[in-house]
Amino acid sequence: MIEVKDAPVPPPRPVGDGRRPASGLSQLSVRARRSSSVDMTVTIRRVLCVLPLLLVAVVAVRQREVLAEGLGLVTTARWPWLLAAAGLTCLTWPAAACTRQGAVLERLPGRRLVATQFAAGAANHLLPTGLGASAVNLRFMTVCGLSTARSSAALALYLLAESVGRVGLLAALLVAFPDALPFGSLLPDEAPAGPLLVAGAVLALVVGGLAAVRRVRTVVAGFLRTALGEARSVHARPARAVALWGGALAFPALQTGVLVLVARAFGLAVPSAHLAVAYLAATVAVALVPTPGGIGSVEAALVVALVAVGGAAAVATAVVVVFRLLTVWLPLLPGALTLAALVRLKVI
Repeated sequence: MIEVKDAPVPPPRPVGDGRRPASGLSQLSVRARRSSSVDMTVTIRRVLCVLPLLLVAVVAVRQREVLAEGLGLVTTARWPWLLAAAGLTCLTWPAAACTRQGAVLERLPGRRLVATQFAAGAANHLLPTGLGASAVNLRFMTVCGLSTARSSAALALYLLAESVGRVGLLAALLVAFPDALPFGSLLPDEAPAGPLLVAGAVLALVVGGLAAVRRVRTVVAGFLRTALGEARSVHARPARAVALWGGALAFPALQTGVLVLVARAFGLAVPSAHLAVAYLAATVAVALVPTPGGIGSVEAALVVALVAVGGAAAVATAVVVVFRLLTVWLPLLPGALTLAALVRLKVI
């Protein structure tokens, strides 16, 4: 008689990944952490939506005398010239968007890009020079799908093109009109060489110390490789190169045109070419001054430059105040509202 043995019963297979299911307390803890993270993100976004408006209020209160003076002077100017100046001011944001698009290979959403430049202008006037606009555009490109390294490379290419365009335009005007601006009258008789030498030595020591750190050298070398690769790729496409350099030249040219039109509105008896040289020289000179949007420094430099090219001091002051009113103060509140809306809509 054959004895039949029962086959061994295999152990039950684990469900899922084989790990023990989390207890109810652990699941509640995970859910609480996720909820806390979501609440923190929402709170940060709400703060970022309100922060630009608060900064506008603070700047407006601190500069209330300038605003009141500018609004009072507007009534004494000739309106057709001011309307034309306002129209040119509106064209500066598409010009900036054109340059931003030329700095990347991917096609960025056009309307959002222009809106971002409008908002970046407001951020740039609320934070130290360049930081506000750079942060807004860096975030926008990241949201559009570019990596942080490529976004930073595109930002560096934009800043380089904008600087080269402004300085190149100034150099071309100085070649064409060498006597437009007497630089000797703008410089002190005895330049303070001591502080300049000390600042240069400190800068050299800082750069040398950073270069001695291997990690810093690695990061800088990687960034330079990415930036050079992006620059080669952009210039390999004629449409992108034209957008980059065309916008870099158009932006300062449009701003110069705004100043010329405002000067005509007040009857400032200075040739347009001389006004252009004065404006470009003043903005290049204050580019390294770390004030929000150049507020204060640009006004002072522009008044000095306009007087140097032959303008009367009182009229030059009125021109500068109204010029800054059109290009800075009037767009500041709607730009801040746009910035808050873009943050709320997660565009940036």
